[in-house]
Amino acid sequence: MARSNSGSVVLGLSLALFGIGLLAIAAVFGLFAAGYENLPVWLNLLTLLCPAGLLFGVLATGLRSRRGRS
Repeated sequence: MARSNSGSVVLGLSLALFGIGLLAIAAVFGLFAAGYENLPVWLNLLTLLCPAGLLFGVLATGLRSRRGRS
């Protein structure tokens, strides 16, 4: 039975999304601590990649394990 590498690609992508979102959250906290109040909208939108990457990774892992059982 041949296994595809699509699972590792999806998990790598979700890890990258999560990491970018986590860096954006750290940047928002850092800039706010430095005294900046009006942050750009794109930076606030980048913070949404953190939960999106987490959700994407959990769903991909769940689907991969379900596919492996059948």
